[in-house]
Amino acid sequence: MELDKKGQVLGDEAEPVVIGGMVLDINATPSVPANPRTTTPGKVHYALGGVARNVAECLLKLGAKPYLISATGFDLAGNLMLESWRSAGLSIEGIRKIQDVESAVVCNILDGEGELATGVASVEAIERFLTPDWIQKFKFKFCVAPVLMVDANLSPPALVVSCRMAAECDTPVWFEPVSVTKSKRVAPIVKYITFTSPNEDELVAMANALSSGNKFSPIERDILSSSCSTESLFQMLKPPIWVLLEKGIQVVIVTLGSNGVFLCLKAMHGVEKHDFIKRKSFSFCRELYETVNLSCPPSRTLNTSRPSGSYYIAIHFPALSASVVRLTGGGDCFVGGTIASICSGLDIMQSVAVGIAAARGAVESESNVPAEYDLTKVADDARSVYSDAKVVFCESKL
Repeated sequence: MELDKKGQVLGDEAEPVVIGGMVLDINATPSVPANPRTTTPGKVHYALGGVARNVAECLLKLGAKPYLISATGFDLAGNLMLESWRSAGLSIEGIRKIQDVESAVVCNILDGEGELATGVASVEAIERFLTPDWIQKFKFKFCVAPVLMVDANLSPPALVVSCRMAAECDTPVWFEPVSVTKSKRVAPIVKYITFTSPNEDELVAMANALSSGNKFSPIERDILSSSCSTESLFQMLKPPIWVLLEKGIQVVIVTLGSNGVFLCLKAMHGVEKHDFIKRKSFSFCRELYETVNLSCPPSRTLNTSRPSGSYYIAIHFPALSASVVRLTGGGDCFVGGTIASICSGLDIMQSVAVGIAAARGAVESESNVPAEYDLTKVADDARSVYSDAKVVFCESKL
Protein backbone atom coordinates (compact mmCIF):
# COMPACT_ATOMS: atom_id res chain seq x y z
CA MET A 1 0.00 0.00 0.00
CA GLU A 2 1.60 3.28 -1.14
CA LEU A 3 0.82 6.46 0.80
CA ASP A 4 1.32 10.08 -0.14
CA LYS A 5 2.79 12.72 2.19
CA LYS A 6 -0.56 13.18 3.93
CA GLY A 7 -0.95 9.46 4.56
CA GLN A 8 -3.57 9.01 1.87
CA VAL A 9 -3.61 5.89 -0.27
CA LEU A 10 -2.36 6.58 -3.77
CA GLY A 11 -4.61 5.32 -6.52
CA ASP A 12 -7.38 4.19 -4.15
CA GLU A 13 -11.01 5.00 -4.86
CA ALA A 14 -12.86 7.65 -2.86
CA GLU A 15 -15.59 5.51 -1.35
CA PRO A 16 -17.91 6.75 1.41
CA VAL A 17 -17.15 4.66 4.51
CA VAL A 18 -20.15 3.48 6.54
CA ILE A 19 -19.71 1.85 9.96
CA GLY A 20 -22.44 0.26 12.04
CA GLY A 21 -25.18 -2.29 12.08
CA MET A 22 -26.12 -5.03 9.66
CA VAL A 23 -29.44 -6.33 10.96
CA LEU A 24 -32.15 -8.71 9.85
CA ASP A 25 -35.48 -6.93 10.37
CA ILE A 26 -38.59 -8.96 11.16
CA ASN A 27 -41.49 -6.58 10.50
CA ALA A 28 -44.93 -7.58 11.81
CA THR A 29 -48.00 -5.61 10.79
CA PRO A 30 -51.34 -6.58 12.43
CA SER A 31 -54.43 -6.68 10.23
CA VAL A 32 -56.71 -5.76 13.13
CA PRO A 33 -56.09 -3.85 16.36
CA ALA A 34 -53.81 -5.94 18.55
CA ASN A 35 -54.90 -7.29 21.94
CA PRO A 36 -52.44 -7.98 24.77
CA ARG A 37 -51.43 -11.53 25.78
CA THR A 38 -52.54 -13.16 22.52
CA THR A 39 -51.51 -13.38 18.87
CA THR A 40 -53.04 -11.13 16.24
CA PRO A 41 -53.64 -11.88 12.53
CA GLY A 42 -51.40 -9.95 10.20
CA LYS A 43 -48.35 -10.11 7.95
CA VAL A 44 -44.72 -10.82 8.84
CA HIS A 45 -42.05 -9.61 6.44
CA TYR A 46 -38.29 -10.19 6.55
CA ALA A 47 -36.07 -7.33 5.39
CA LEU A 48 -32.34 -6.74 5.28
CA GLY A 49 -31.76 -3.85 7.64
CA GLY A 50 -29.56 -2.07 10.11
CA VAL A 51 -29.01 1.68 9.92
CA ALA A 52 -25.50 1.49 8.44
CA ARG A 53 -26.43 -1.30 6.02
CA ASN A 54 -29.55 0.57 4.86
CA VAL A 55 -27.61 3.80 4.33
CA ALA A 56 -24.91 1.94 2.42
CA GLU A 57 -27.47 0.19 0.20
CA CYS A 58 -29.17 3.50 -0.55
CA LEU A 59 -25.78 4.99 -1.48
CA LEU A 60 -25.24 2.07 -3.84
CA LYS A 61 -28.66 2.46 -5.49
CA LEU A 62 -27.93 6.16 -6.13
CA GLY A 63 -24.59 5.51 -7.81
CA ALA A 64 -22.06 5.65 -4.98
CA LYS A 65 -19.82 2.74 -4.00
CA PRO A 66 -19.89 2.52 -0.20
CA TYR A 67 -17.37 0.64 1.92
CA LEU A 68 -19.22 -1.03 4.79
CA ILE A 69 -17.55 -1.93 8.09
CA SER A 70 -19.72 -4.11 10.30
CA ALA A 71 -19.92 -7.46 12.10
CA THR A 72 -22.15 -10.49 11.76
CA GLY A 73 -22.35 -14.17 12.64
CA PHE A 74 -22.34 -17.32 10.51
CA ASP A 75 -26.03 -18.00 11.15
CA LEU A 76 -29.04 -17.71 8.85
CA ALA A 77 -29.42 -13.95 9.31
CA GLY A 78 -25.71 -13.32 8.81
CA ASN A 79 -25.50 -15.49 5.71
CA LEU A 80 -28.47 -13.70 4.13
CA MET A 81 -26.89 -10.30 4.69
CA LEU A 82 -23.42 -11.31 3.52
CA GLU A 83 -24.71 -12.96 0.36
CA SER A 84 -26.77 -9.89 -0.50
CA TRP A 85 -23.75 -7.62 -0.11
CA ARG A 86 -21.47 -9.95 -2.07
CA SER A 87 -24.00 -10.35 -4.90
CA ALA A 88 -24.14 -6.56 -5.27
CA GLY A 89 -20.48 -6.67 -6.25
CA LEU A 90 -19.31 -4.91 -3.10
CA SER A 91 -16.39 -5.78 -0.86
CA ILE A 92 -17.13 -7.75 2.31
CA GLU A 93 -13.58 -7.22 3.54
CA GLY A 94 -14.75 -4.77 6.21
CA ILE A 95 -17.48 -7.08 7.55
CA ARG A 96 -16.22 -9.11 10.49
CA LYS A 97 -17.59 -12.66 10.46
CA ILE A 98 -17.62 -14.45 13.83
CA GLN A 99 -18.31 -18.10 14.57
CA ASP A 100 -20.87 -19.03 17.24
CA VAL A 101 -22.31 -15.52 17.40
CA GLU A 102 -25.92 -14.55 16.78
CA SER A 103 -26.22 -11.91 14.08
CA ALA A 104 -28.12 -8.75 14.93
CA VAL A 105 -31.89 -9.12 14.58
CA VAL A 106 -34.66 -6.60 15.24
CA CYS A 107 -38.33 -7.52 15.59
CA ASN A 108 -40.56 -4.54 14.72
CA ILE A 109 -44.27 -4.34 15.50
CA LEU A 110 -45.78 -1.80 13.13
CA ASP A 111 -49.10 -0.03 13.42
CA GLY A 112 -51.68 0.35 10.67
CA GLU A 113 -49.89 3.42 9.31
CA GLY A 114 -46.56 1.62 8.88
CA GLU A 115 -45.08 3.44 11.89
CA LEU A 116 -43.10 1.59 14.53
CA ALA A 117 -45.33 0.81 17.51
CA THR A 118 -42.79 -1.19 19.49
CA GLY A 119 -39.91 -3.54 18.87
CA VAL A 120 -37.10 -5.59 20.34
CA ALA A 121 -33.51 -5.17 19.14
CA SER A 122 -30.87 -7.86 19.65
CA VAL A 123 -27.71 -6.15 18.40
CA GLU A 124 -25.09 -7.29 20.90
CA ALA A 125 -22.96 -8.72 18.08
CA ILE A 126 -22.35 -5.20 16.78
CA GLU A 127 -21.44 -3.70 20.14
CA ARG A 128 -19.23 -6.62 21.19
CA PHE A 129 -17.45 -7.50 17.96
CA LEU A 130 -17.35 -4.29 15.91
CA THR A 131 -14.36 -3.30 18.03
CA PRO A 132 -11.84 -0.45 17.84
CA ASP A 133 -9.15 -2.96 16.84
CA TRP A 134 -11.24 -4.21 13.92
CA ILE A 135 -12.10 -0.69 12.75
CA GLN A 136 -8.47 0.46 12.91
CA LYS A 137 -7.56 -2.11 10.25
CA PHE A 138 -9.32 0.08 7.69
CA LYS A 139 -7.84 3.50 8.35
CA PHE A 140 -6.49 3.53 4.80
CA LYS A 141 -10.12 3.72 3.64
CA PHE A 142 -10.84 6.68 5.93
CA CYS A 143 -8.03 8.68 4.36
CA VAL A 144 -9.54 8.68 0.87
CA ALA A 145 -13.22 8.68 1.86
CA PRO A 146 -15.29 11.78 1.06
CA VAL A 147 -17.26 11.16 4.27
CA LEU A 148 -17.49 8.72 7.17
CA MET A 149 -20.94 7.78 8.48
CA VAL A 150 -21.15 6.13 11.88
CA ASP A 151 -24.34 4.90 13.50
CA ALA A 152 -24.86 4.85 17.25
CA ASN A 153 -25.10 1.06 17.35
CA LEU A 154 -21.33 1.22 17.78
CA SER A 155 -19.97 1.00 21.30
CA PRO A 156 -18.65 4.30 22.71
CA PRO A 157 -14.97 3.20 22.35
CA ALA A 158 -15.58 2.20 18.72
CA LEU A 159 -17.27 5.54 18.02
CA VAL A 160 -14.34 7.45 19.52
CA VAL A 161 -11.71 5.51 17.53
CA SER A 162 -13.68 5.89 14.29
CA CYS A 163 -14.10 9.62 14.70
CA ARG A 164 -10.50 10.21 15.75
CA MET A 165 -9.20 8.40 12.69
CA ALA A 166 -11.52 10.44 10.47
CA ALA A 167 -10.21 13.64 12.07
CA GLU A 168 -6.62 12.55 11.45
CA CYS A 169 -7.52 12.07 7.78
CA ASP A 170 -9.49 15.34 7.56
CA THR A 171 -12.61 13.35 6.67
CA PRO A 172 -15.99 14.77 7.77
CA VAL A 173 -18.17 12.61 10.03
CA TRP A 174 -21.92 12.03 9.80
CA PHE A 175 -23.39 10.75 13.09
CA GLU A 176 -26.72 8.90 12.83
CA PRO A 177 -28.30 8.65 16.32
CA VAL A 178 -30.31 5.41 15.72
CA SER A 179 -32.52 5.75 18.84
CA VAL A 180 -33.20 7.99 21.81
CA THR A 181 -31.11 5.81 24.11
CA LYS A 182 -28.14 5.40 21.76
CA SER A 183 -28.17 9.01 20.59
CA LYS A 184 -26.66 9.97 23.95
CA ARG A 185 -23.40 8.38 22.79
CA VAL A 186 -22.76 11.65 20.99
CA ALA A 187 -21.14 13.22 24.08
CA PRO A 188 -17.53 11.97 23.73
CA ILE A 189 -17.42 12.49 19.94
CA VAL A 190 -19.31 15.74 19.43
CA LYS A 191 -16.15 17.71 18.57
CA TYR A 192 -15.54 15.44 15.58
CA ILE A 193 -19.02 15.60 14.03
CA THR A 194 -19.78 17.58 10.88
CA PHE A 195 -23.32 16.31 10.21
CA THR A 196 -26.01 14.73 12.35
CA SER A 197 -29.58 13.70 11.52
CA PRO A 198 -31.74 13.22 14.64
CA ASN A 199 -35.50 13.14 14.81
CA GLU A 200 -37.06 15.45 17.38
CA ASP A 201 -36.81 12.94 20.27
CA GLU A 202 -33.19 12.07 19.48
CA LEU A 203 -32.40 15.78 19.20
CA VAL A 204 -33.65 16.41 22.74
CA ALA A 205 -31.74 13.41 24.09
CA MET A 206 -28.53 14.55 22.40
CA ALA A 207 -28.90 18.09 23.75
CA ASN A 208 -29.47 16.75 27.25
CA ALA A 209 -26.39 14.51 26.94
CA LEU A 210 -24.35 17.57 26.00
CA SER A 211 -25.78 19.73 28.79
CA SER A 212 -25.82 19.57 32.56
CA GLY A 213 -29.01 17.82 33.61
CA ASN A 214 -32.15 17.17 31.60
CA LYS A 215 -32.83 20.73 30.52
CA PHE A 216 -35.02 19.83 27.56
CA SER A 217 -38.28 17.92 27.43
CA PRO A 218 -39.52 15.88 24.45
CA ILE A 219 -42.00 17.52 22.11
CA GLU A 220 -45.45 16.04 22.65
CA ARG A 221 -46.62 13.92 19.74
CA ASP A 222 -49.99 15.63 19.46
CA ILE A 223 -48.20 18.93 18.84
CA LEU A 224 -46.33 17.41 15.90
CA SER A 225 -49.51 15.97 14.44
CA SER A 226 -51.56 19.15 14.97
CA SER A 227 -51.80 22.21 12.77
CA CYS A 228 -48.87 23.81 14.59
CA SER A 229 -47.11 26.20 12.21
CA THR A 230 -43.62 25.44 10.92
CA GLU A 231 -42.28 28.57 12.62
CA SER A 232 -43.83 27.59 15.98
CA LEU A 233 -42.44 24.07 15.71
CA PHE A 234 -38.98 25.44 15.00
CA GLN A 235 -39.15 27.74 18.03
CA MET A 236 -39.87 24.71 20.23
CA LEU A 237 -36.89 22.83 18.80
CA LYS A 238 -34.53 25.78 18.57
CA PRO A 239 -32.98 25.52 22.09
CA PRO A 240 -31.73 21.91 21.70
CA ILE A 241 -30.67 22.60 18.10
CA TRP A 242 -28.52 25.49 19.26
CA VAL A 243 -26.85 23.28 21.87
CA LEU A 244 -25.62 20.97 19.11
CA LEU A 245 -24.44 23.87 16.94
CA GLU A 246 -22.69 25.57 19.85
CA LYS A 247 -20.87 22.33 20.66
CA GLY A 248 -19.34 22.42 17.18
CA ILE A 249 -21.57 20.27 14.99
CA GLN A 250 -21.64 22.12 11.68
CA VAL A 251 -24.90 20.80 10.20
CA VAL A 252 -27.92 19.67 12.24
CA ILE A 253 -30.70 18.15 10.14
CA VAL A 254 -33.81 17.46 12.21
CA THR A 255 -36.14 14.94 10.57
CA LEU A 256 -39.82 15.44 11.39
CA GLY A 257 -41.65 12.75 9.43
CA SER A 258 -44.66 14.22 7.65
CA ASN A 259 -43.64 17.69 8.88
CA GLY A 260 -40.51 17.63 6.72
CA VAL A 261 -36.96 18.55 7.71
CA PHE A 262 -35.16 21.46 9.37
CA LEU A 263 -31.68 22.15 7.97
CA CYS A 264 -29.77 24.17 10.57
CA LEU A 265 -26.21 25.44 10.34
CA LYS A 266 -23.81 28.31 10.88
CA ALA A 267 -23.18 30.08 7.57
CA MET A 268 -20.73 32.72 6.39
CA HIS A 269 -21.00 33.34 2.65
CA GLY A 270 -24.32 31.68 1.94
CA VAL A 271 -25.63 28.21 2.71
CA GLU A 272 -25.15 26.90 -0.82
CA LYS A 273 -21.47 27.93 -0.92
CA HIS A 274 -20.38 25.74 1.98
CA ASP A 275 -18.08 22.96 0.86
CA PHE A 276 -18.30 20.40 3.65
CA ILE A 277 -16.69 17.57 1.71
CA LYS A 278 -13.29 18.06 0.10
CA ARG A 279 -12.96 14.72 -1.69
CA LYS A 280 -15.86 14.21 -4.09
CA SER A 281 -16.87 10.88 -5.65
CA PHE A 282 -17.77 12.22 -9.08
CA SER A 283 -16.78 8.96 -10.77
CA PHE A 284 -19.53 7.10 -8.89
CA CYS A 285 -22.29 9.73 -8.61
CA ARG A 286 -21.93 11.67 -11.85
CA GLU A 287 -25.36 10.67 -13.19
CA LEU A 288 -27.03 11.71 -9.92
CA TYR A 289 -25.17 15.04 -9.99
CA GLU A 290 -26.09 15.84 -13.58
CA THR A 291 -29.73 14.74 -13.31
CA VAL A 292 -30.42 16.72 -10.13
CA ASN A 293 -28.58 19.82 -11.34
CA LEU A 294 -30.94 20.00 -14.31
CA SER A 295 -34.01 19.92 -12.06
CA CYS A 296 -32.62 21.89 -9.11
CA PRO A 297 -30.18 24.54 -10.35
CA PRO A 298 -27.48 25.13 -7.72
CA SER A 299 -27.04 28.25 -5.60
CA ARG A 300 -30.73 28.95 -5.18
CA THR A 301 -31.21 32.44 -3.74
CA LEU A 302 -33.00 32.28 -0.40
CA ASN A 303 -35.65 34.91 0.18
CA THR A 304 -34.10 36.44 3.28
CA SER A 305 -31.72 39.20 4.26
CA ARG A 306 -28.38 37.85 5.41
CA PRO A 307 -26.53 39.46 8.30
CA SER A 308 -22.93 40.42 7.74
CA GLY A 309 -20.33 37.97 8.99
CA SER A 310 -21.31 34.53 10.24
CA TYR A 311 -24.93 33.81 11.06
CA TYR A 312 -27.19 30.94 12.12
CA ILE A 313 -29.82 29.86 9.67
CA ALA A 314 -32.62 27.29 9.70
CA ILE A 315 -34.38 26.20 6.51
CA HIS A 316 -37.54 24.12 6.40
CA PHE A 317 -38.00 21.54 3.65
CA PRO A 318 -41.50 20.07 3.30
CA ALA A 319 -42.14 16.35 3.16
CA LEU A 320 -43.47 14.68 0.02
CA SER A 321 -46.85 12.95 0.04
CA ALA A 322 -46.41 9.20 -0.17
CA SER A 323 -48.39 5.98 -0.36
CA VAL A 324 -46.86 4.59 2.81
CA VAL A 325 -46.16 0.87 3.09
CA ARG A 326 -43.82 1.11 6.08
CA LEU A 327 -41.66 3.83 7.57
CA THR A 328 -38.75 1.78 8.94
CA GLY A 329 -36.30 2.63 6.11
CA GLY A 330 -37.31 6.21 5.42
CA GLY A 331 -34.86 7.92 7.76
CA ASP A 332 -31.94 5.76 6.64
CA CYS A 333 -32.64 6.46 2.97
CA PHE A 334 -32.89 10.16 3.74
CA VAL A 335 -29.35 9.97 5.12
CA GLY A 336 -28.13 7.84 2.22
CA GLY A 337 -29.67 10.16 -0.37
CA THR A 338 -28.22 13.26 1.27
CA ILE A 339 -24.73 11.77 1.63
CA ALA A 340 -24.69 10.48 -1.96
CA SER A 341 -25.65 13.94 -3.18
CA ILE A 342 -23.05 15.80 -1.14
CA CYS A 343 -20.37 13.35 -2.29
CA SER A 344 -21.40 13.94 -5.91
CA GLY A 345 -20.77 17.67 -5.61
CA LEU A 346 -24.33 18.92 -5.09
CA ASP A 347 -24.75 21.69 -2.51
CA ILE A 348 -26.31 21.10 0.89
CA MET A 349 -29.78 22.35 -0.11
CA GLN A 350 -29.91 20.21 -3.24
CA SER A 351 -28.65 17.27 -1.20
CA VAL A 352 -31.32 17.53 1.51
CA ALA A 353 -33.98 17.70 -1.21
CA VAL A 354 -32.61 14.51 -2.77
CA GLY A 355 -32.57 12.90 0.68
CA ILE A 356 -36.28 13.60 1.09
CA ALA A 357 -36.96 12.18 -2.38
CA ALA A 358 -34.97 9.04 -1.51
CA ALA A 359 -36.94 8.67 1.73
CA ARG A 360 -40.21 8.76 -0.21
CA GLY A 361 -39.04 5.84 -2.32
CA ALA A 362 -38.23 3.89 0.84
CA VAL A 363 -41.55 4.35 2.64
CA GLU A 364 -43.42 3.25 -0.49
CA SER A 365 -41.42 0.01 -0.61
CA GLU A 366 -41.81 -3.35 1.16
CA SER A 367 -38.05 -3.32 1.77
CA ASN A 368 -36.05 -0.84 3.82
CA VAL A 369 -34.42 0.35 0.59
CA PRO A 370 -36.20 0.27 -2.78
CA ALA A 371 -35.04 -2.32 -5.31
CA GLU A 372 -33.95 0.58 -7.51
CA TYR A 373 -34.23 4.34 -7.84
CA ASP A 374 -35.34 6.12 -11.01
CA LEU A 375 -33.00 9.12 -10.96
CA THR A 376 -35.35 11.20 -13.10
CA LYS A 377 -38.17 10.66 -10.60
CA VAL A 378 -35.81 11.37 -7.70
CA ALA A 379 -34.77 14.63 -9.36
CA ASP A 380 -38.40 15.63 -10.04
CA ASP A 381 -39.34 14.95 -6.41
CA ALA A 382 -36.26 16.83 -5.22
CA ARG A 383 -37.23 19.82 -7.37
CA SER A 384 -40.63 20.00 -5.67
CA VAL A 385 -39.03 20.01 -2.23
CA TYR A 386 -36.18 22.32 -3.23
CA SER A 387 -38.46 24.98 -4.68
CA ASP A 388 -40.69 25.02 -1.57
CA ALA A 389 -37.87 25.24 1.01
CA LYS A 390 -38.06 28.40 3.08
CA VAL A 391 -36.03 30.13 5.77
CA VAL A 392 -37.61 30.02 9.23
CA PHE A 393 -34.72 31.64 11.13
CA CYS A 394 -31.71 33.75 10.20
CA GLU A 395 -29.80 35.83 12.75
CA SER A 396 -26.21 36.81 13.41
CA LYS A 397 -26.49 36.08 17.14
CA LEU A 398 -28.20 33.36 19.13
